[in-house]
Amino acid sequence: MNSGQGTPVSASRARLAHVMQITDTNIHGNIHGGVIMKLVDEAAGACAQRHCRGGRAVTVAMDEMVLSVPVHVGDLVTAYASVNGTGKTSMEIGVRVTAERFDGSVTAPEHVASAYLVFVGIDENQRPMAVPAVIPETDEDRRRNTEADIRRQSRLDHRAAIEASRQLR
Repeated sequence: MNSGQGTPVSASRARLAHVMQITDTNIHGNIHGGVIMKLVDEAAGACAQRHCRGGRAVTVAMDEMVLSVPVHVGDLVTAYASVNGTGKTSMEIGVRVTAERFDGSVTAPEHVASAYLVFVGIDENQRPMAVPAVIPETDEDRRRNTEADIRRQSRLDHRAAIEASRQLR
């Protein structure tokens, strides 16, 4: 983890909402997964910018995202983003997506998807720069921070295994 003054989780949370339109549909009449992914990336980007206190940050990875239920035209889709963990120059942003059904078939927002994205802070020369440490404030924040550390180690191990396999060729 990085040193210096950190940023509380609550200071960088972001929420974006979008009413799904006919232009967002695939050939089956459902909303394209890519439309949901774009909303996820935008919410995570807003969260990363807030965490960096207006500094620049860019997406470098998105972990697996499972779309658990279909989304339809007219549904109000909301993406909730928060910083789960930070490294020296990177941060993991968790995003939860819900849909409020236009047709009234479901009265409470329904969980649509969750994803984890990695952002890197960048300077004016497009080079990685240090990001503020995240300060977990609740038990839920601390759980997410612990799990972010596990995913970060998994990503590093995965990258090392790929690099090692390439050296064998």
